[in-house]
Amino acid sequence: MSVTPQATPLITAKNLWKKYGNNTVLERINISVYAGEFITMVGTSGCGKSTFLKMLLGMEEATSGELLLDGKPIPNEPDQSRGIVFQQYSVFPHLTVLENVILAREFEHSPLIGKLFGGKKQKVIDEAKALLESVGLTPSLAKYPHELSGGMKQRLAIAQALIRQPRILLLDEPFGALDPGIRADMHQLILKLWREHNLTVFMVTHDLSEGFYLGTRLWVFDKLRRDPHSPEAYGANITYDLPVTRKKTEVPQEIKAAEIAL
Repeated sequence: MSVTPQATPLITAKNLWKKYGNNTVLERINISVYAGEFITMVGTSGCGKSTFLKMLLGMEEATSGELLLDGKPIPNEPDQSRGIVFQQYSVFPHLTVLENVILAREFEHSPLIGKLFGGKKQKVIDEAKALLESVGLTPSLAKYPHELSGGMKQRLAIAQALIRQPRILLLDEPFGALDPGIRADMHQLILKLWREHNLTVFMVTHDLSEGFYLGTRLWVFDKLRRDPHSPEAYGANITYDLPVTRKKTEVPQEIKAAEIAL
């Protein structure tokens, strides 16, 4: 899917800082992301990638600066516009595959009791079945999470995130625990869903090759300033913002040295 920049960015960060007490995690982040882009994020552990993802979701607030969605401050709690998938499967063990997916829709329509009835219930069931078919889980509708493989659980988690039709999909190392063969299948699946659902994707990964293969832009998070006597004084910035294409298979030399530390 090609991305044609619109007049207004979907996501904008302006001089964004995030601190926890005296610990500066992110500093001076200035970026614009347009609808339909696929942003992959790499960097050493603890450099703020997942913190930035949580700020996009609304789980964390900026210490200073601005993080905007459609030109307005991002709501300080998750909402329907943003879905997230973690490395650890966020599924409910006591519900079947189908029940796991329809639950989000039920609470959206009926927040007090989390139940739907009649025609509304059937409509949500039909939506969930169609989505589960798109992620290859139709044969497993009645199974429970403990009966699924790791790859199937991750497909289920992706379906859970997409059932509410988010504009933005946030992925926090979603494939890190999967075997290489299953990861390759998941790469094809997430690219298929990105195109079909017109998603804007932000994905944290420790795998540079994965980042270059999946993304339309790759961000490298690292510290531009360091104080050996006060390592928490300075935060990470986006030191590289690289446009990439899936036709590339080689990691550029200028960041290849960073791969050892990821």
